[in-house]
Amino acid sequence: MEQRYFLAVDIGASSGRHILGSVQEGKIVLEEIYRFENGYVERNGHACWDHERLFAELLNGMKRCAKLGKIPDSMGIDTWGVDFALVDEKGCLVGDMVAYRDGRTAGMEEEVARLIPPEDLYARTGIQKQSYNTLFQLMALKKEHPEQLERAVRLLMVPEYFHYRLTGVMKNEYTLATTTELICAAKKDWDRELMGILGLPERIFGELSLPGTEVGRLLPEIAAEVGFSCRVVLPSTHDTASAVLAVPKTEDNAMYISSGTWSLIGVERMQPDCSEQSRKLNFTNEGGYGYRFRYLKNIMGLWMIQSVRREFKAQGTAYSFDDLCDLAIKAGDFPSRVDAADECFLAPKSMMEEVRDFCARSGQKVPSSPEELMACIYRSLAEGYRKAVREMEEVVGVQVPCIHIVGGGSKDWYLNQLTAEFTGKTVYAGPAEATALGNILAQMLAEGIYSSVEEARKAVGESFAVRKIEP
Repeated sequence: MEQRYFLAVDIGASSGRHILGSVQEGKIVLEEIYRFENGYVERNGHACWDHERLFAELLNGMKRCAKLGKIPDSMGIDTWGVDFALVDEKGCLVGDMVAYRDGRTAGMEEEVARLIPPEDLYARTGIQKQSYNTLFQLMALKKEHPEQLERAVRLLMVPEYFHYRLTGVMKNEYTLATTTELICAAKKDWDRELMGILGLPERIFGELSLPGTEVGRLLPEIAAEVGFSCRVVLPSTHDTASAVLAVPKTEDNAMYISSGTWSLIGVERMQPDCSEQSRKLNFTNEGGYGYRFRYLKNIMGLWMIQSVRREFKAQGTAYSFDDLCDLAIKAGDFPSRVDAADECFLAPKSMMEEVRDFCARSGQKVPSSPEELMACIYRSLAEGYRKAVREMEEVVGVQVPCIHIVGGGSKDWYLNQLTAEFTGKTVYAGPAEATALGNILAQMLAEGIYSSVEEARKAVGESFAVRKIEP
């Protein structure tokens, strides 16, 4: 029987990868076939995504499939949340694809609060307050370039835009739409009344589709360029939603940490919690596969470590990630902590100086050596996890038995060990390529290879090594 393949294109803020998935001898097998870099470019005074280069890399990875003779039955793209493209009636991009770390949303939270109180906004959407949410980006755009919203006929989130470039079909996908803060959590659909309150054009928001929906086949010219044709199927296009789908099932009420540039820590629920208690704790209700909710808190994550590593390199010292762990261990239990959820760490000019300044502002000992700096960051992240676990247990009303860490951060053995120690919970680390795996699982579920989420997650547990770490 001919081997069947499914292609996940997983694009993150710093890199993207093409991963083929297949089932061989009853186990899921992943094969990375292409990888490329990503990052911001400066355009018209804003930090933007280089969408044309990203699309070219998307095609390059697909060409690699043809070269290997491993033609996928289907493919799907996932990315980070909140960022979008506007297209006009000819399907051309309107304006730039501005990145969420750009500063254009400064002051927008206050402007939105004058139109709708934060309590009412959260009661509708259940989405945590984050200055870069799509809602605030659109309000900033309305203020700076209202003509772009007037020209636009459709809003497409980043992977939806690339799906459109591949197929000529525009589809908005539910899980990613929830990151816009424009979805009614209870109705699981666009909150068009909210759009009216904010003065946003309702016409640009299309009907929502669920993961597993077929977008279409590759356009003839795309198929000719890459060397094959296949179906494009919606995964959970939000990378965290895909990662959570790939969490192996072990115990009820288990928590997960989707650990990468961001740390998304939470539980899976079937109903949203849009209560005032939940809002004050800054939890969010993002959409998941099959209308599940990812009830979670967003913490800065490995972005802090990645940023410091880049600064060290710029200063002439090229530390590996293991080297950074060793530095932190040498400093022992350095006492100072920073709030890893604070937006001051979103895009500082210097992460090192921001950490030091935070410690100084809060009256703590300021890290004076690389060892103390790394100990502060690592232990602050673990402390953020501990706090989120305690708050989650309080809100949900159950004791969390264990924590699953998936994504690239599952390979950071030192942070995983600190997480077990700080939270007092058993930690299961892996799989590392959870986002691409979840993308592929959505395609396999659509194809009937697995009949349910439970069966797919069972297959994950049987196919990939997961490390158990006791507190």
